[in-house]
Amino acid sequence: MTQSTKPDNRKAELLSSTVEHIDIASFDARPIIDAWEKMSFTSRDAARAARILNMAIEDEKCSPWLIMAGSTGAGGCLHVWRDMVEYNMIDAVVATGASIIDMDFLEALGFKHYQAKEIPDDNVLRSLYIDRIYDTYIDEEELQNVDHTIYDICEQLEPRPYTSREFIYEIGKWLAAGNAKKKDSLIQRAYEKGVPIFVPAFSDCSAGFGIVKHQVERRKAGKPYLTIDSGGDFRELTEIKLAAGTTALFMVGGGVPKNFAQDTVVCAEILGHEDVEMHKYAVQITVADVRDGACSSSTLKEAASWGKVDTVHEQMVFAEATSVAPLIVSDAYHRGGWKKREPRNWAKLFK
Repeated sequence: MTQSTKPDNRKAELLSSTVEHIDIASFDARPIIDAWEKMSFTSRDAARAARILNMAIEDEKCSPWLIMAGSTGAGGCLHVWRDMVEYNMIDAVVATGASIIDMDFLEALGFKHYQAKEIPDDNVLRSLYIDRIYDTYIDEEELQNVDHTIYDICEQLEPRPYTSREFIYEIGKWLAAGNAKKKDSLIQRAYEKGVPIFVPAFSDCSAGFGIVKHQVERRKAGKPYLTIDSGGDFRELTEIKLAAGTTALFMVGGGVPKNFAQDTVVCAEILGHEDVEMHKYAVQITVADVRDGACSSSTLKEAASWGKVDTVHEQMVFAEATSVAPLIVSDAYHRGGWKKREPRNWAKLFK
């Protein structure tokens, strides 16, 4: 074995086990949720969260939204979120850039996430171009392919301001045009179903690298370039809130997506809509607690003081999301309330 082949073999060894995404339709979580409801602690909280999600889905006036932060997609939940779109459980998505671009778009391009069966020194991982998310790996070379693909998409678009919703719509359109290596990504399914995806901090991911490269090269050449319109994001999601009336938030993690979605109520009031409803149903699954001085861990009851969330149907679930969210969503899938929902197709508001 030559010296030059050793790193390649070591990298292949570390990236030999791919993450497999859980299928909510392949098992029926209803008996577990029913049993949890008769227990205490986090089990009962999770059962109540499942009941609230089902109430929101079954409420004919309600538009549920999926709010995502964290790395659940890399951890095996990408198909959970995709299937919430596929089975008409949600009408809009607000997420971090990592969730949508570094995880979902990465897999749409045919790449994978990998289980870290062993974790050597992280400097060794760096030398092998392996990025680590807790016990999950991403091949940095594959992730850089995402960066360059975003750059290529930028180069094809009209140089003007885009909301993140517009830009992700264009990515979905590009995937659906035959460029997807994996046909059932969240981005493409949302594009096909008219479910808008918002990433309020869009440059904080591989999309940012591609956009910056596009802008730098265009500036050097004295050419116009595209930008991301953060204010437009806020306006558009608030327009969805106003069109929807009654809304529900199914939140995984916290951070910017959580606050961005909740703030639509306040924004609507600022625009003069004094009768706007607070989000009627709200579930948050998080491991953050209030001891850190509300650093992304403000409770839903606290949000009520800001006029964002109604406290009648709200539930905090203090658990790691990959352990409970698939069960909650599987429960909703098998109870079947989604079968009677009319798709909202909020993407039509922006055509």
